[in-house]
Amino acid sequence: MGVSKGCLSSGRAARSPLAICIQVALATGLCAGMSSALAQDEATETEENIEVISVTGSYSRSLEQANDLKRYNTGFSDSVVATDIADFPEQNLAEALQRIPGVTIERDKGLGTRVNVRGLPTEFTHVSINGLATASGSGGRDVEFDIFASEIIQQVTIQKSPTAADEEGGIAGSVMISTARPFDYSESRFIASAEAAHNSMSGEVDPRVSFLASTTSGPWGGLASLSFATRTNRTDSNSGVDFRPLERFAARTGSAERDAQGQQAVDVVERDTGRVIDDRFDSDETSRVVFLNKAGDRIYLNDQEKWGATAALQYRPSDSFSLTLDAMLGGYNTTEDEYDAAAYSASSISTLEQIHDYDDTTLADYGIMVLTDASYTATQHEFLSKETVSDTDFSQLSLSLDWRQGPWSVSGLVGYSGASKLEDFANLKHVAFAPSRTRYTERGGETIPSQSGAGFDMYQDVEQYVFESYQVNLEEVDDDKYAAQLDITRDMRLGWLPALMDIRFGVRYTDKSKQRNFGDTLVGGPAAGDASWSNTRLLTESELEYVTDIVPGGGYRPNDINWMQPSNAYARSTFRYPGFAVDFEPGEFYRVDEEVLAGYLMANFGFDVGRVPVALNTGVRAVDTSVNSFGFHQVQNPDGSTGYTESPVSSDGSYRDFLPSLNLTAQLTDQVVLRGAASRTLMRPALTDIAYRRSVSWNEFRFSDGNPDLEPTYADQWDLGLEWYLDNGGLFAATYFEKRIEGVVRQELTGIVEDVEKLNANGTLDGYYDFDVYQPINADGSYSISGLELIAHLPFDAIHPALEGFGINSNYTMLDNSLTGASTLNIPTPPEGLADKVYNATLYFENDRFDARVSYNYKDDYVEVIERNMYPVYREGYGQVDIALGYQLSERVRLTLKGINMSDEATRGYTIDPRFPVMNEFSGRRISLGIRADI
Repeated sequence: MGVSKGCLSSGRAARSPLAICIQVALATGLCAGMSSALAQDEATETEENIEVISVTGSYSRSLEQANDLKRYNTGFSDSVVATDIADFPEQNLAEALQRIPGVTIERDKGLGTRVNVRGLPTEFTHVSINGLATASGSGGRDVEFDIFASEIIQQVTIQKSPTAADEEGGIAGSVMISTARPFDYSESRFIASAEAAHNSMSGEVDPRVSFLASTTSGPWGGLASLSFATRTNRTDSNSGVDFRPLERFAARTGSAERDAQGQQAVDVVERDTGRVIDDRFDSDETSRVVFLNKAGDRIYLNDQEKWGATAALQYRPSDSFSLTLDAMLGGYNTTEDEYDAAAYSASSISTLEQIHDYDDTTLADYGIMVLTDASYTATQHEFLSKETVSDTDFSQLSLSLDWRQGPWSVSGLVGYSGASKLEDFANLKHVAFAPSRTRYTERGGETIPSQSGAGFDMYQDVEQYVFESYQVNLEEVDDDKYAAQLDITRDMRLGWLPALMDIRFGVRYTDKSKQRNFGDTLVGGPAAGDASWSNTRLLTESELEYVTDIVPGGGYRPNDINWMQPSNAYARSTFRYPGFAVDFEPGEFYRVDEEVLAGYLMANFGFDVGRVPVALNTGVRAVDTSVNSFGFHQVQNPDGSTGYTESPVSSDGSYRDFLPSLNLTAQLTDQVVLRGAASRTLMRPALTDIAYRRSVSWNEFRFSDGNPDLEPTYADQWDLGLEWYLDNGGLFAATYFEKRIEGVVRQELTGIVEDVEKLNANGTLDGYYDFDVYQPINADGSYSISGLELIAHLPFDAIHPALEGFGINSNYTMLDNSLTGASTLNIPTPPEGLADKVYNATLYFENDRFDARVSYNYKDDYVEVIERNMYPVYREGYGQVDIALGYQLSERVRLTLKGINMSDEATRGYTIDPRFPVMNEFSGRRISLGIRADI
C-alpha cells in the first residue's frame, strides 16, 4: 500500500512520550497510562501539537512508527506498518511478517504459508482482523496466511504478552491485523500500483495490481482497496525418502506366502548385517530396523489467483465519537499439478532381497539400524499424475463503536468472519512391480534396477506400467464465526488513590461453527462401476509427454533425468467419464459448534517509584466454553458379520477458566524502558481433533479418530525485557521469556480394531488385518520453553553524519525447551515447528530519490512431523536473501525492483540425522518490477 497509519506527529522534536502514547492509544487502543505527574505536565501541550501525517515509501519512518508502537503498547509486542509490509519483496502476508522479532514462517514449495511466533506451533497463535478472530479454510484453528494479500493490510502487531481485555491470549501470541480506515489519512488519497514478477524455475511472468482510494467529507469518510495477483511457481523435488519400520515386512502372516515373506525379511537382516530379530511380531524390536519406504522424483507446478478487497465507512462527528463499518473480502484459487516417478519399496507383495549397505552407528543411542542401500523382491514402481484444485473464499464484516463521554469510554463490536474451501484432488496411478534397489544419495534417494537381473529402468521403460486407478477426492470445509463485544472504561484519578488511572471491564460472546464434507471415488473403467481398465490398460495407451514439456521451465534440477507420463489435463478429460461425479459420504461428515462467553475486569495504574514513572496493567478474564461435536463413528455390524458401519454420534462438553495477566512498564530514563509481564493463557484444541470422525491409512494399517473430550492447552508464562530507544529512531532491545505448557495435544494409541478387511486398488481382497486406533489426547505433565529475543535497529548516522540514510534492522531469537519423549520409541523430540535459533537482518539505504534494502532471513532446523509417531523428521535450516530497490521518478510516482530468494536456496530435510535426507527441493528465484502512483 505504501502509506503508514497516520498516527504520529510530524517532527521528532515535537513528539513527547505522552503525546506519542496518546496518539498510539487512539490508533490501537492498547496504551497503558503513564504516571499522573507526567500526564498533568504534558496533556495541554499534546492536545495542541498533534498533527496527523502519513508516510509514503519511507522504510526508516515505518520502522520508527513500529518502534513507537512497541514502546507505548501495553506489554510485549512488535509491529509492522504499511510501508514496511508493502515495500519488502513478499508474496503474501506470512512473508511480510517474517521480519518481526520472534516470528518465523513455514514454507511450502517456496511460498510462506503459516506463521510461528516464538517457535511454537502455528495452532498456538491467535489471529484477528480489526478486533475479530479470523475464520480459516483449514480444518484447524490455524490461519492460512497465504490467502491474504499483504497490499490490503495497514498494520500488524504481534502481541506477545496478553491483557485481560484480549479475546484470546494465544500461547505463542496474538497476530492483530488492521486494515485501513479513511480517517487514518489527513487528506483524500488515491494509490495505485502494478507489478510483474518472473519466476526462474517456471519462466512465467505474473502480474499483480492494487489500489487504495480514501476520502473524507465532514464527519463522513470512505475507503476502498483492492488487490489482485497471479503466481505461477515450479518446484522440483527429490523427496519422500521416509523411514519405514521392518515391521511392514516382518509381521506378515495369514498365508504360507505371506509368512515366508515375513521370515525372509528377518533372515536377510541377520544374513547381511548380523542383527538378529528375536521376535518378528515384536513391533518395538522391528521398529528399530528401518528401510527406505519410498524414493521419488517429482515436479510441482502451482498456479495461483488471489484477490482481496477492503472497504471502510466511517462516521466521526467529533474526536469523542466514531462509528466504523469494516468489510474484507477475498478469494484464493490454486491449481497444483504434481508429476511423480516413485518407487514404493514397502509394497504389499514385496520383501527384502539383499542389503548392500547399512548404518548401525549414527542412531545407535536409539537402537536404530538404517538399511541405507537395499534390494527388494517386488517394488511397486509408480507414475503418479496428481492434480489439486482448491478454491477458498473468505469474508469479514464488522461494525465498531468508539465513544467517550467525560470519564467514560465505550467500545463495541459486532461482526462475522467466514471462510469456505472446496478442494478437488485427483491422482492417476500407473504401476509396475519388479525387483529394484533403493538407496540414499547425498541429498535424497534413488531407485536403480536390482542386481538380480529381473529389474528394469523405472524412468524409461514405460511399456512396463499398467493402469491401477484414477482416484478423486472432494473435500468441503465451512468455517463461520459470529462475535459481539462491549468494553467500558472509566477514568478514575481519585484523590485518595491517585495511582489508579482507569478501570476497564467488558463482555464478549462468540459462536463458532466448522463443518466438513468429504467424498472419494475410484475410477477403474470408462463408466461408473466398471473396473475393466485396472491392471489391463497399459500406460502406453495414454497420451504421454515428457514432464519437462508438460511443466514449463526446462530440465529437472535435482538430477539429470527425465520421464514421460500423462498430463493432468489429459487425465481429467479421459478418466472423468460422462456423468462422473463425487458424492459426499455421510460417514465422513463432521461438525463442531463452539460457544464462548467471556468477561473481564482490568485496571491501569500509573505511579512513580522514586523518579521512575511506572505503568501497571493487571486484570483477569473469565471464560465459559461449551462445545458440541457431531459426526460418525465406526462400529461392528449389528448382525455380527465381518465389517463395520458408520453410526451417528454427538457429544457435548464444557470448561471454565480464569486467566489472570499482569504487564508492567518502568521508564528508567527518557530512552530506557524496563518491561515485565506474567499471565496464564490457553489455546483451544483444533476443531478437527475435537470432531467425531474416523480417517483411515490403509498402508499404515491405522485409524485416526477425533476426541470430543479434549481440553485446551494451557501455559503459565512470564517475560522480562530492557529496551533502549535512540534519539534518531533506533532501538536496542533484549527480552527473556519462559513458558510452561501443560495439556499439550498428542496422538496416542488408544485401541485396536481386529480383522479389518483391506482391498487392493482393483477391488480384490488383500487380507484381514488388525488396525491400530490413534486419537489426540491431552498429554500428562508439562514442558517448558525459554528464549531470548534481541533487537537492533541502528540508523548509521548515529555513528557518523556521513552515513545518513544507511542503517540496519535486525533481530535474533534463541530458544530452548525441555520436551522429550513425543516419539513412541523415546527419541528426544522438540515441539513441532520449534527452531533453536532464528534471525534476520536488513541493511538499508534511502534518500529523497532512492532506497535499497538487502535482507537475510534464517530459521534453524526444526521438527516438521513425527513420522508414524516414531521418527522425528526435520526441516533443515533455511536462509534466503531478498532485495528491494526503489526510485522516486517524481513526487508521486515510484519505481521498484524486488527479488525473493536471490541466493537460490534449496529446501531440505532429514529423518533424525542429516545423514538420512528426506527432501531436496528447488523453487527458484522470483524477481519483480513494479510502479506505484500516490495521488
